Amino acid sequence: MFEPFPGNYVWNLGLNLALICGGNHGELDEVCRPVREAAKAGADAGSAQLFDSWIAVADQVARNAERDEGEGFLLSAGAKYLRASGYYLGAERLQSRDYAPRWAAYDKGLELYHKGSALSGLHVDKVEIPYEGSSYPAIFVHDGSGTPRPTLVSVNGLDSMKEQVNMAGHGAVNLARGMNTLFVDQPGTGEAIRKRNLPAIYDAERWGSPAFDYLLTRDDVIHAKIGIFGLSFGGYHAPRIAANDPRYALCAVMGANHVWGERQRQRVANEGENPVPHYWDHVLWVFGMEDREAFLDYADQITLNGQVEKIKVPFLITHGENDRQIPAFNAQLSYDQAINCPKRTLRIFTKADFEVEHCGADNGTGMRDYIADWCAATFAEMT
Repeated sequence: MFEPFPGNYVWNLGLNLALICGGNHGELDEVCRPVREAAKAGADAGSAQLFDSWIAVADQVARNAERDEGEGFLLSAGAKYLRASGYYLGAERLQSRDYAPRWAAYDKGLELYHKGSALSGLHVDKVEIPYEGSSYPAIFVHDGSGTPRPTLVSVNGLDSMKEQVNMAGHGAVNLARGMNTLFVDQPGTGEAIRKRNLPAIYDAERWGSPAFDYLLTRDDVIHAKIGIFGLSFGGYHAPRIAANDPRYALCAVMGANHVWGERQRQRVANEGENPVPHYWDHVLWVFGMEDREAFLDYADQITLNGQVEKIKVPFLITHGENDRQIPAFNAQLSYDQAINCPKRTLRIFTKADFEVEHCGADNGTGMRDYIADWCAATFAEMT
């Protein structure tokens, strides 16, 4: 993995994700240079300094986009607005919930994401998914033709957002293979937690089934070919949903997460790397809890033991061999227990793929493209 901050996995992960989401190496170098000393104090201590450095670059890229737009160079403006969006969201993601400046950065990131998408000619629909008396936000990425296509529901990880996952290229590579994508901010993530205060839950089918129901209302979706994809913590949610809602035609994960609850107890003992600073504050916020012991008791339910056996559709598991957050044995567990799948595939990515880290954070193309290929081919096999 590209590591501009030696020994600071969390910050390095954030910078790698920014690159994967369309960031520019020269702009991100300007983010890193002022905070290299601060990085040595650890992920938590200097996170506000990193935020300030990142926002300064995001602001300048946004100003450059405004200049392009004013001159009528709309495609150039769109590209810059999207990069600026990624920087605002990347900076926001690394802050604690009580860090007030994060909220303006998040709002700016969402605003510029949609502005950049529109100027770039992308078809990104804002949609709402009904959910237990409320709703959670999603974006539907399509080609604008109205042609019915197979469709994937994309499920976030613990700290990811729908816009970031799309900017990482998932929508584009799926479209290139003839598939639409519904990127959801499920409860506990993105707008759902930030704007709706909808916490994460262990029984993900409660929000996963409504996403399927929504797609049934669209004429540009082949209703018999709706699959579900999840990355990181979504590597727990997606199989759980496929196990409990047999309408989904396939399931694919980027990073298996078979025993997530058990992993949290290991993290109490400082085993494994964390994805964000202020980790326990973040997790308690995501789950709407205040007490760590109560959370750990709740998280004991977050396991795919007894769930994967119920999946009766094709199932793909991808994982990096050097995943420092969720060890690769999770992938083997999910594969071994998927005994009722008509097709199950396990693909471990290695140094030969130049992609070994958590959810391919050190490259961003290997698992992403393989998942798109596998899903398109598997949909094509269905009558």
